[in-house]
Amino acid sequence: MSEGVNRYREGSDTGVLLITHYTRILQHIRPDRVHVFAGGRVVESGGPELADELERNGYVRFTGGKAEATV
Repeated sequence: MSEGVNRYREGSDTGVLLITHYTRILQHIRPDRVHVFAGGRVVESGGPELADELERNGYVRFTGGKAEATV
């Protein structure tokens, strides 16, 4: 799947919205922008480094200790 998404991104000017709970896919599809959703709203946005931070530290600072969040 990641190969197809990357090929599509390279061959066009259209965007791709990828919603995931697992940052592992981002090892294969490098994002331009990352948005963290918690409590039904965007709580932080950033570049690919934000996904790296989430992988290292989890979502606790965004959810007040709850495990629910989406990248």
